[in-house]
Amino acid sequence: MKDRLQKVFSPDNLLWSIVSRGVDVVGLSLAWAFLSLGIVTFGPATAALYYTVVKCFRQKEKRTFRIFWDSFCGCLKKGVLATLICIPFAVAFAFGYSVMRANWGSTMGQVMFVAYDIALVIPIGIACWLFPLLGRFDFKLKDAFKTAGQLAFRHLPSTVVVTLLTVEVAIALAQYWWPVFFLPAVCELLVSLFFERIFPKYLSEEDQKLMKLTSETPVEDDEE
Repeated sequence: MKDRLQKVFSPDNLLWSIVSRGVDVVGLSLAWAFLSLGIVTFGPATAALYYTVVKCFRQKEKRTFRIFWDSFCGCLKKGVLATLICIPFAVAFAFGYSVMRANWGSTMGQVMFVAYDIALVIPIGIACWLFPLLGRFDFKLKDAFKTAGQLAFRHLPSTVVVTLLTVEVAIALAQYWWPVFFLPAVCELLVSLFFERIFPKYLSEEDQKLMKLTSETPVEDDEE
């Protein structure tokens, strides 16, 4: 009887693993949403969310919320500056979108609206690359923007898919309140399926070995 109870309540039990992952998804999504309320902290919160999802969901590290908080604090300065740079562009693009949509009534207006939407893939795509780069690597801000732009063009199919995914998630979060409990973390996990295949291609052999070693080494809990 005792052995059965130990198996049922063991952390390695499939049921408890699923419950634990569900708690992580909800907790990380809500933490991201709360930290993003400051608007300028959207960048570091997104960078931290991506980094934590990669480390904890893909590389099986523990201490999920400790990793998230440490990552958020670590990229806070650069993330806030990056967000401040992106905000004016986001406002300008949103204004242009509203203007194009207002002219939907004419054939030419429809053509211009579709062309404008297609053109938006690049700037939104660069932003989609930017914050994961800040979360995963130690970039200077200027180099992060440059690298994000290069990756967005060089891997355009992945950029298009990730951009469409991000836009759909943003629309869902803007229209409904309940997806905030899981969509942010799930979105970053899906994004990582594309980006984590690409990032190693641009690392040196030494960096790739270090990344592989880090991903295979389990993080032990602090013993007090």
